[in-house]
Amino acid sequence: MKILIGQKNCLKKYSKYMKKKIQLSNSEKKALNELKSLSIQIKKYNDAYHKYDKPIISDHKFDELIKKNNELEKKFPYLRLKTSPNEYVGSKVLNKFSKINHKLPMLSLGNAFNENDLIEFIKRIKKFLKNEKIILEFSCEPKIDGLSINLTYKEGVLISAATRGDGLIGENVTENIKTIKNIPQKINTNNFPSLIEIRGEIFLEKKDFILLNSKLDDKEKFSNPRNAAAGSIRQLDINITKARPLKFVTHGVGFISKEYLSLKKLYNDMSLWGFAPSKYLKFSTKLKEMLRYHSDLNLKRSLINYDIDGIVFKLNDIELQKRLGFVGKNPRWAIAYKFESVKAFTKINSIDLQIGRTGAITPVARLEPVNIGGVVVSNATLHNFDEINNKDIRENDIVEIQRAGDVIPQILRVSKKLSKRNKAYKHPVNCPICDSILIKDEDGVIYRCLNYYKCKAQIIERLIHFVSKKAFNIDGMGEQQIKLFWNRKFIKNASDIFNIDKFKNEIIELEGWGKLSYNNLINNIEKSKSINIEKFIYALGIRFVGETTSQILSKYFDSIESLIKSAKNIKELEDIDGLGPKVIKSISEFIDNKDNIDEIRKIASNCQVIKRKEKFTKSIFNNKTVIFTGKLNEMSREEAKKRALDLGAKIASSISKNTDYLIYGENAGSKLNKAKELKISTLSEKKWLSMI
Repeated sequence: MKILIGQKNCLKKYSKYMKKKIQLSNSEKKALNELKSLSIQIKKYNDAYHKYDKPIISDHKFDELIKKNNELEKKFPYLRLKTSPNEYVGSKVLNKFSKINHKLPMLSLGNAFNENDLIEFIKRIKKFLKNEKIILEFSCEPKIDGLSINLTYKEGVLISAATRGDGLIGENVTENIKTIKNIPQKINTNNFPSLIEIRGEIFLEKKDFILLNSKLDDKEKFSNPRNAAAGSIRQLDINITKARPLKFVTHGVGFISKEYLSLKKLYNDMSLWGFAPSKYLKFSTKLKEMLRYHSDLNLKRSLINYDIDGIVFKLNDIELQKRLGFVGKNPRWAIAYKFESVKAFTKINSIDLQIGRTGAITPVARLEPVNIGGVVVSNATLHNFDEINNKDIRENDIVEIQRAGDVIPQILRVSKKLSKRNKAYKHPVNCPICDSILIKDEDGVIYRCLNYYKCKAQIIERLIHFVSKKAFNIDGMGEQQIKLFWNRKFIKNASDIFNIDKFKNEIIELEGWGKLSYNNLINNIEKSKSINIEKFIYALGIRFVGETTSQILSKYFDSIESLIKSAKNIKELEDIDGLGPKVIKSISEFIDNKDNIDEIRKIASNCQVIKRKEKFTKSIFNNKTVIFTGKLNEMSREEAKKRALDLGAKIASSISKNTDYLIYGENAGSKLNKAKELKISTLSEKKWLSMI
């Protein structure tokens, strides 16, 4: 888990339980289970949308899940998961095209779903800037539902074009992009930057989408214009792309070699260069005007000749944007205010159970397929058994569903009950896979199989996690191959994957395999052996340790052995800023298990684990451990930590012999006294600011 900046009181609240079993209130337990369930659902639907261009729920449905997740994280910030949807962007690219690194990440926007969300967004900005009276100006523009693209120009020439991908690396679609008429390949103006990443959306107008689909066979038809645009760009035959009337609209830049003070000036110049932003673009300093803009375009959206799913508000002042920076995957200075979702009615054919890698049992509704917003929906998560009981959901009921954020299917209510209804659904007593007795989590919501090391479903899910894109990323070894090799007894543990060549002859003889498929798999396994330490940690599948927590740990431990050694010392983990009590407890328990340590070392012996590259700056605080305490006057605590991290510092939560500097404000208290006792360098806020 990740404890957000400013949660000192939460840390204090739980620190006394660190060496014992941590006790959470019933509401906190319930929230934690909901967050875990939400992270799994959102990841699934996010991949379907970004990776395969085949969304399985509506945008509105997806946004509802994001909204629920964000509300829980706001209420219980110390329970934020490492696998939180606010910690990742898009999905990993496919191997269809070569890959391109973005010079600056293409990150996602946070979402607002109502007027209060927008108000809170503005309040957060003012709080971060420590200026409640500041007048903020925002750009207002429609959020086009298309394919995000990054165009790189050098000395006025288009040198590459890439999809968003995972936010850091995208697919190289340069040749396809060159077929789009309103994207200039060369700019001949004096004030064009020597190097710039221009970002925007590729889309199809509604009339062109209808015409395109009319020419395709039923099996080839696209479900909506966004999928059609994405499918058209991802064509190996550029003649197919060229034949489709794709269009481009810009919404900003990534890296730029020229300095701008405002979006207004930047957009003005971009129009002169041939990259016109939306014709609906406006700027406003008044909340009422922003809300009216959202309402007006929502009413007009059916009349606009391309699909939009919300409004994007961005801070006009670029210097303030830089100060605010990012939190997780989202910029603090921009937000997408989404429109309402589409709803439909269908029948629940059955309710099945899924077992996750940590033993959580999740009920899933199997639906009579129904088309919502161009996407056929046949499954919907029921989250937990309380959800089923509270909504009185039963098999064969007719239910109202929506695609949250036009992406994730969600059952809103039972709309029609049969005269002779099925019996109320009861939670299982035993694991449907290993028959172990299920235990209800402390929060009283999630049922869990505790047969962690022997339940087949959990072991297989952990192996699938191990080879996944964000872990070892072994192409050609996904869920299907893992289950096949497990059933054939080729693999039992993750380390067995690196010795799969022992079964070469058996694998080659398997149906659908052969020498070529086998050799490709072996080559991909070899490639995976060179792995960054944060991905190695993530691949272990430690409960509560997702991408963000893995990144945090990788900053503090330069080897797997140092992690194993330190993880046995809870106090060392407590010193790391960003680790919550449940995360620390989970890591400690995992490392305390001798079989886990043996398995970690077996995996590591087959790999080259690459240390995290240290951020190097010329600052005196580079690679130093820093703690902030007391009330700061010149900036918020959140901004102070951001500034320190930008200088290459590490942020700690508590004083120890490893602390290099304590920076204090008013009413510093015990931390300042302890720092003096330990002869740690202390700096007043004023002194620190003078040094940076």
